[in-house]
Amino acid sequence: MDRRIDGKRIAILATDGFEQAELLGPRRILDEAGALTAVVSVKPGEIKGWNESDWGQSVPVDKTLDQCSPGDFDALVLPGGVINPDKLRMIPEAVAFVRGFFDAGKPIGAICHGPWLLVEANIVRGRTVTSWASLQTDLRNAGAHWVDQRVVTDQGIVTSRKPDDIPAFGQKLIEEIGEGVHAKRSGAELY
Repeated sequence: MDRRIDGKRIAILATDGFEQAELLGPRRILDEAGALTAVVSVKPGEIKGWNESDWGQSVPVDKTLDQCSPGDFDALVLPGGVINPDKLRMIPEAVAFVRGFFDAGKPIGAICHGPWLLVEANIVRGRTVTSWASLQTDLRNAGAHWVDQRVVTDQGIVTSRKPDDIPAFGQKLIEEIGEGVHAKRSGAELY
C-alpha cells in the first residue's frame, strides 16, 4: 500500500544545471502521492536541466528564494547534478534556506551531489549519509559517516546516490514527509 501525503508542501531547491532525472523523478513520485511540489530557485522564469551528458529540458520556477521561507513548506528536496548544488552552495540565501528546514526538524531529501548543500549548511556532523561516490571525502570531512547504500535516513535527512535509486529515494521521502517534523534523535536507517 502506497502512503499518501495529500496537501504536503514540498520545496525543490534547484538552479541551472540540476540533474534532470533527479528533479523530475522525485517530483513525479511526490506529486503522485498527493504532495504539492514547488520549484524554488535564485532567479525567476525557468531553470535548465542537465540530462546525463548534455543540457536537458527547462522547468518553470514556481517561487524565488526571496518569495518564500522554510515555514511555507513541509519538506525540502535537493536534486543533484554537479553544476546545480555547486552553484547553490555559494549563495548564502540558499544555504540559509536549507538550514532553516533542518532547524525546524522538517524532512530534507538530497540525492547525488545534492548533499554538498547539507555540508555547506553544516548539518551532516554525526549523521550517516550517502551520495554520489565522489562526495564521500567532502561528507566525511564535514563529520558525516558516509556509506554506499541506495537510501539512508538519519533524523529526517534522506540521502541517495544516483538516478537508479530514485524509486527508493522517492518512497523513503514519502515516508519521512508523512511522519512530519522530526525530533533530534540518533540512529540511521540503511536501505
